[in-house]
Amino acid sequence: MKTITLPIFILLLAAFCSRSTALAVEEPDDATKAPTVVDESRYENRLDHDPNGIGKFYMGREIAHVMGFGPGGQGADWLERSTREEEERLVLLVRSLQLKPGEVVADIGSGSGVIALRMSEQLLPDGKVFAVDVQDEMLERLKANCERFGIKNIEPVKGTQYKTGLKPASVDMAIMVDVYHEFEFPHEMMTDIAKAMKPGGRVVLVEYRKEDPTVPIKEIHKLSQGQAKKEVEQAEFGLRWTETIHVLPRQHILIFTKQ
Repeated sequence: MKTITLPIFILLLAAFCSRSTALAVEEPDDATKAPTVVDESRYENRLDHDPNGIGKFYMGREIAHVMGFGPGGQGADWLERSTREEEERLVLLVRSLQLKPGEVVADIGSGSGVIALRMSEQLLPDGKVFAVDVQDEMLERLKANCERFGIKNIEPVKGTQYKTGLKPASVDMAIMVDVYHEFEFPHEMMTDIAKAMKPGGRVVLVEYRKEDPTVPIKEIHKLSQGQAKKEVEQAEFGLRWTETIHVLPRQHILIFTKQ
């Protein structure tokens, strides 16, 4: 990725992502289990729907199609496009998170690692990023990017459409960048994410502003503050909205705190 600038001493680190068994990650057999019960009454399927959505609605919002790896990695290439820094100001995004050395961060829906790579440096020397994704191809691309930039403190984690694969109370911050609105089972995923948070931990949604008609992306890929709060602040999650940061040209950064 041409837009990533990392200090020389980082580039001299070992050239592979850490594959060590981490206490914060569930054993594979546990991580891949679907929840015992999915309450389908939470969801509504409609024949008449946005062609860019899956026809499944949650709390009045249609769920969007997932950004896939794509033929020949086209989806990953789009995530890594050279214009993304100008469009989304990723450096400013990471700076706004105010990460601290030693923190454990989960990048949920990490894709090829564009955000994880930028966060990893801020967590040194003892912190790390768990990069969670459901697509094997994205995780392989992530590992290749870790090797390319010599990043050692990112660990790939294979999740499912229901679970992250992270252990309870193991994460200081979980971030989803342009991801939450694509969750096929948002209630089940947020239940699992909330369990993975340490007390006082932060859950961060970065989403295109639905309130702004000038944001140049399909409406189904936008999420309003009101809708996000309605979905994430459900009592069972124990998450409360703390602030919304307005520094990005097209997205808002919504922060929820584990009570």
